[in-house]
Amino acid sequence: MKAPQQVAIVDAHQHFWDPRRVEYPWLAPKFPELNKHFGFEDLSPHLAAVGVGATVLVQSADNWADTEFMFSVAGAHEQVAGVVAWVPLDEPERAAVLLDELSRRERFCGVRNLIHDREDPDWVLRPEVLEGLGLLESAGVPFDYVAVLPRHLEHVPTLCERFPRLRLVIDHLGKPPLGSGELGPWRSLIARAASSTNVFAKVSGLYPEPGRPVPASTQDLRPVLEHALAVFGPDRLMFGSDWPICELAGGYRAVATTLLTLFSELDGRERQALVSGTAVMFYGLRLAGQEAEEAAKPTGGMKTGLANDLTRERQ
Repeated sequence: MKAPQQVAIVDAHQHFWDPRRVEYPWLAPKFPELNKHFGFEDLSPHLAAVGVGATVLVQSADNWADTEFMFSVAGAHEQVAGVVAWVPLDEPERAAVLLDELSRRERFCGVRNLIHDREDPDWVLRPEVLEGLGLLESAGVPFDYVAVLPRHLEHVPTLCERFPRLRLVIDHLGKPPLGSGELGPWRSLIARAASSTNVFAKVSGLYPEPGRPVPASTQDLRPVLEHALAVFGPDRLMFGSDWPICELAGGYRAVATTLLTLFSELDGRERQALVSGTAVMFYGLRLAGQEAEEAAKPTGGMKTGLANDLTRERQ
């Protein structure tokens, strides 16, 4: 008799893109090998091979075309359990209108902007961006935070103080410098970021060569994971593949297997949190095939009249 099946693994960070339909200004200059269409048909065999049953699809461009493209793919594939969309945080009035629209979409689960592609490392602290983040806090919408530079991580405590109810997840653990032997500054910054219980992190996108994905070994990853567990705990960490960028780092199966091998060293409850529980809770996911009672969605507090409310506040 087979043992009861565990909750499927959730990949909390993957992308789809199609340069024929969406403009990705960063893609061709940074990753010319990946400047082509990547769809669900390309990802599906990898999910099956690794045992991933659900994914969170994360925005790849700061434009509405990318968001519409993501929802079109998600609507055709139930394995896509959530979509982290885009709204222009630096245009609060327009962001409010788009949040109203997104609040009506079943799999909407968060917002992200490509902060790391901005020339200004302090962009997230601009008054208009802070106003946009205030909209997310009021609506109960989680925020995916791309922290590539140390300066980005430095801003996390400031944001937490300004928005104490905003749930924030740091993508790719804030890009620790794997293999450099200089983890000290990252250790301090990520520990400060983790001091707020509303801050989570993704164990994803971890590559040892700055600016260029190459395979990471368990030896590279173990000290980073151990520190992340020490400061966040398993209930604020979630697994992600960073596909298709991880195709340049050995491929989906190699990257996922390396991380899952490390997770297997943890006890059952800790591993379950990392591979599914944290992502399901943080994003309010409903997994395909689950016979679960209605769960509280992160967007449940969003008012359908959010744009009108914002306008009234400014009058």
